[in-house]
Amino acid sequence: MTENPAILRRWGFWAVMAGAAALILVFAQMVGPSFEAKASVGTQIGEIAGEIKRSAWRSFFGLQSEPAAAGPVSLWVYVSFAAPILGIVAIVLSLVSAVSRENRRFVAYGTAMGVAAIVFHFFWWVAILVAGAVLLVAIIENIGDIFSLS
Repeated sequence: MTENPAILRRWGFWAVMAGAAALILVFAQMVGPSFEAKASVGTQIGEIAGEIKRSAWRSFFGLQSEPAAAGPVSLWVYVSFAAPILGIVAIVLSLVSAVSRENRRFVAYGTAMGVAAIVFHFFWWVAILVAGAVLLVAIIENIGDIFSLS
C-alpha cells in the first residue's frame, strides 16, 4: 500500500486531524484529572464543610475573611481550553475545504468531529456543574451539623 503525499496538502485532511485531536483532548480531559494524587472524597467534603463553618463563624463575629491562596495551575486547565479551540479549528478547516471543493467526506468528517468535540466538552462541564450543585445542596442540608460546637 503506497501513501498518497497529495492528501497532506488538503484542507479537509487537516480538518479531520484537528477534529480527531479535539475529541482525544476532550476525552483525556474527562479521564486525566482522576489520575492525579488527591485526598479521598470524604476528606474533600469534610474540608469544604469545615471551610463553610469557619467562614460562617468569622462572618458571625465580624472578622475579616482569610485571603484565598493561589494554587498551581494544572495541565488539565490548558487542555480544557485547547479541546474546543481545536474543534473550532476543525470546523473552519472543513469550511475552507468545502469552499475549495475538496472531497465532501473530509468536510463531513472534519465538521462532525469538531462539532462533537465542542458538544461533548459542553455537556461534560454541565454534568460537572450539576454534580457540584448536588454536593453543595447536600452540605447545606446538613448545615445544622456543621454549626454544632462539637
